[in-house]
Amino acid sequence: MTAPAIQTRDLTKRYEATTALDRVSFEVQPGEIMGFLGPNGAGKTTAMRILTGMLSPTSGTAQIEGLDVETESLATRRRLGYLPENISLYPELRVEEFLAYRAAIKGVPGHQRRARVTESVERCSLGDVRRKLIGRLSKGYRQRVGLADGLIGHPSILILDEPTVGLDPHQIRQTRELIKELGKNTTILLSTHILPEVEMLCHRVTIISRGRIVAVDTPDNLRRRLTGSGAFRVELKGDTAAAQQALSQLPGVANVHRRDEAGGFTLFGLEAQGGTDVREAIFRLAVERHWTLRELAKDQASLEDVFIQLTTKESE
Repeated sequence: MTAPAIQTRDLTKRYEATTALDRVSFEVQPGEIMGFLGPNGAGKTTAMRILTGMLSPTSGTAQIEGLDVETESLATRRRLGYLPENISLYPELRVEEFLAYRAAIKGVPGHQRRARVTESVERCSLGDVRRKLIGRLSKGYRQRVGLADGLIGHPSILILDEPTVGLDPHQIRQTRELIKELGKNTTILLSTHILPEVEMLCHRVTIISRGRIVAVDTPDNLRRRLTGSGAFRVELKGDTAAAQQALSQLPGVANVHRRDEAGGFTLFGLEAQGGTDVREAIFRLAVERHWTLRELAKDQASLEDVFIQLTTKESE
């Protein structure tokens, strides 16, 4: 049986009175793009630093392709490409000089280094700046140099911490396409605050809050868990208070809350019990009360809704 590309078991990291990671367990399968989400201070960066051998855990284990990151550190790092959120580069080197230097450090044979540098430069759209000093590059270009560094060793696993930070919209699109292309042959652990990016790229999502895993699932399944089949939105014109009371008294309706008011219309969110479809009852009620009904539909939760609900619940 093939070992997971990444596996943690009860991974814990404590700093004196602070617990950054609390018995964190998750797996990333070979060829999978896994989103790694959490609020600031949730423990994402700590977990990634342990996986890359930059930190030691207080307890628990982390493995890369079945190899322990502590006892077999060199072997695991050979399999990894890592793009940290804050990239450390050498500003006095030119882009191609830096990448050649990094290729040498990563053990790329001398006769392959020139080709590897060219390949990484092309994949990360750095051709226009390959002979420029890194210190004179924009933040977006420096970000791409960091990604090229992560790719130059042909790793089987990429760990990317906020890979599109500082990029312009065109560069963000290019980087997303590159990540999607890399994901065809490479396992990727992707940490980002841009939730639409996760929905576009990731097969599954791990959500961490206050050092603990609160959910691991596909984006679609996470949305279904929040929405189920019992969330609806209703936009109508009528007496707002009376409408809210009447809607809340319908059989099967568990909760009604106002979302917005504009132009005489009020938008309500409804939650129904046990997956009950209450749209027909709402329509009849609107006819009976002479409301002008502008919208009546099942509500689709976004990944942002799921993220906020799960991380808020954990904080509370």
